[in-house]
Amino acid sequence: MLKTKLLVFFLFTFAQFAFAQQAVIRGTVQTIENQPLEAATVSVKGTTNGAITDATGRFELKLPVAGSFTIVVQYLSYKTQETKVKLAAGEMRELEFRLEPDAKVLNTTEVRSRREDDTREQVSIMKLDPRLSRTLPSAFNDFNKLLVTLPGVVSNNELSSTYSVRGGNYDENLVYVNGIEIYRPFLVTSGQQEGLSFVNPDMAGSVEFSSGGWQPKFGDKLSSVLSIDYKQPQEFAASLTGGLTGGSAHVEAASKNKKVTYLFGARHKDARYLFHRLEVEGDYKPVFSDFQSYITFNLTKDSVLNPNNPAKTSIGILTSFARNRYELAPATSETSFGTVNRVVRLKIFYEGKEQMEYETYQAGVNLKHHFSEWLTSELILSAAHSKEREYRDTEAFYFFCDVNTDPSSPGFNECVRSRDVGSRYDHSRNQLRALIATLENRNTYRFNNRHTLQWGIKAGREDITDHLSEYNFIDSTDFVVKRNLLKTDIELKSFRYQAYAQHTVYIDSLKTLTYGLRANYWDFNREFILSPRIQYALTSRRNPALTYKFATGLYVQPPFYRELRNARGELNRDLKAQRSTHFIAGTEYHFSKWNRDFKLTAEAYYKHLTNVIPYDIDNVRLRYYALNNAKAYAAGFDVRVNGEFIKGAESWFSLGVLSTKEDIEGDKKDVLDAEGNVIGQQEIGYVRRPSDQRVTVGVFFQDHLPNNPTWKMYLNMIYGSSLAYSYPGVPSGRGVLGGRSYLRPDVGFSKLITLRDASASNSKNPLESLWISLEILNVIAASNLVSYSFVQDINGAYYAVPNYLSARTVNLRFIARFK
Repeated sequence: MLKTKLLVFFLFTFAQFAFAQQAVIRGTVQTIENQPLEAATVSVKGTTNGAITDATGRFELKLPVAGSFTIVVQYLSYKTQETKVKLAAGEMRELEFRLEPDAKVLNTTEVRSRREDDTREQVSIMKLDPRLSRTLPSAFNDFNKLLVTLPGVVSNNELSSTYSVRGGNYDENLVYVNGIEIYRPFLVTSGQQEGLSFVNPDMAGSVEFSSGGWQPKFGDKLSSVLSIDYKQPQEFAASLTGGLTGGSAHVEAASKNKKVTYLFGARHKDARYLFHRLEVEGDYKPVFSDFQSYITFNLTKDSVLNPNNPAKTSIGILTSFARNRYELAPATSETSFGTVNRVVRLKIFYEGKEQMEYETYQAGVNLKHHFSEWLTSELILSAAHSKEREYRDTEAFYFFCDVNTDPSSPGFNECVRSRDVGSRYDHSRNQLRALIATLENRNTYRFNNRHTLQWGIKAGREDITDHLSEYNFIDSTDFVVKRNLLKTDIELKSFRYQAYAQHTVYIDSLKTLTYGLRANYWDFNREFILSPRIQYALTSRRNPALTYKFATGLYVQPPFYRELRNARGELNRDLKAQRSTHFIAGTEYHFSKWNRDFKLTAEAYYKHLTNVIPYDIDNVRLRYYALNNAKAYAAGFDVRVNGEFIKGAESWFSLGVLSTKEDIEGDKKDVLDAEGNVIGQQEIGYVRRPSDQRVTVGVFFQDHLPNNPTWKMYLNMIYGSSLAYSYPGVPSGRGVLGGRSYLRPDVGFSKLITLRDASASNSKNPLESLWISLEILNVIAASNLVSYSFVQDINGAYYAVPNYLSARTVNLRFIARFK
């Protein structure tokens, strides 16, 4: 017993002595914005002694002996910090570390503070460099062709700037420029008639794209959000671009005191060079021009926001004018289709002309004021005015014939038997005028470095006048059928009201929660809607390079004018908003390979749609049923890996897998017996939607000569599996006609010529560089399908005649930059 007591006393005394020799370091690790960093490593240099910070950024490090030590603090994507300390025996020291972001660590991701709403904390958000679209090989150097290389984004028409996202259509995409919502023309029916997308890549500074599950601060659509901020230049720069399909020019500069900045951009598109390879031969005159400007005024005494002068007021003014004129006097067309053993040829001879004009004026004023370092408010006034006209008087004389498919016979590949002869006449006199004006207030309040509250309210006025007069008739072997008669005058005047509120909570440095609510009311159909949304992002404690993301919410799309109008030209005043519930789960992983950094993103999603308004697609024209008589779903997953596969040049590869189907109420098909007699009817059930493209692959790849990076190669490749097409006016024929896969690789080879020494700042030569590129568009000369034309013969049978897109084309472009 005595021995035991002596042992306990000895151990207790030894422990006290040993503890007396220890030194203890406690403290916190934060960002320069006072954000705590969880899972940061705090260690003693040259030893294995270390600690990990908790959710509040605090740590405790025990040192076995006193003395001088070097404390090392490390955290992913932040600069390593070292501090020397000298501790006496038994001393406890309190230290505070503030780490600065290290942009070199993740050079493919812009490292920003949470105040700037880092994309790692948002679901389905991708940042894009708009400069890449300037060198992207494409038919018209359109910014949207960069979007279609992303996962979940689809466009099967290189002549069009439209795109669909995760099973939606192009009417379901939101576009903002500096917080101002952008509108597109209503009446465009084919890609040949379109202009360029609104976004001018010469003027864009930053781009964010969301393919689903976005925050409540963005508006009410079903599929995607594209948000662009135009630049605020600090010095003079300009560029001039030209090619065989058009060109552009821009100028940017700032005043001496940096209080006024301005951007001016002009673009011109002439597609005649590309259209001469289309199937329909004729006199094409497709010309598009636009002019944009963005001017900012800093109304504060100091040009930079600082703690001593937190108030800052600025005004941004955006203006745009776009004019598109399309004329076509078709002459002839010849299309062969069918099977290997049975080929049918359709020859068409045209008379008449089509004339389309689209003019769009848009303007917006954004007044922003910083009441303090924590509170910012914006007042946005915007207006869009569109004038559109479609005149068409064309007559097509056509005949079918069977083609000789025997290569050994003298008349191989020639008509051997006439199947049907007829003509079709199309007449249109359509005019539309639309005026849309909105006033919006947005506010952001940050407090405690952990909470961000955003709220806003918006009111809009819509005034639309539409004069429709169109019909066509078919004359085929002794009978005339007049159809698609549409003649009406429509006026629609209404008000829309929207509001939102959202709260972002930075639970700690690894967890972010955003939740909120949107409200929408339209006085035309008197529908009031509430749509809750929530996002959650979690960075792995064990592996800070890995982030998990989850989002769900109700997304609605109140009908606009086009959805309201049915095939008879009548407006359905009882039409309600389409609704889509999003469920999204994904990951974002940063990794290193070949001493370079990459990012891998993967997301799975499911969208449950109700109150669906069915539609058919003809080229780029959407024909809505104007009824909430369907339900639908879209499910799939997207994967993208991006980084510098070639050092100094960012590239990416995208994969999307999708299934989207809809069930239209009341659609039935005949039930036949063994002898082909109709014995009843049954519900059709779910069928493929017009946007159901099962597999899509997008590639944007850059390469250059190892020892001379001024010689570059660009590859832009899109693959999409076949879409579903429908026979007109036949419920049982909806979504049953399969097309062919879409494959289009565009390749560009360029040379950058530097004409001014970068070190010679006083050079009198204003031309800084010249970029010249030779592009081969549709390298493999693929016959890509854009739509079907359905021709009816004397027996009432429909022939699905394929319409193809552009063939292989060689384009030459240049970009001259001035400083």
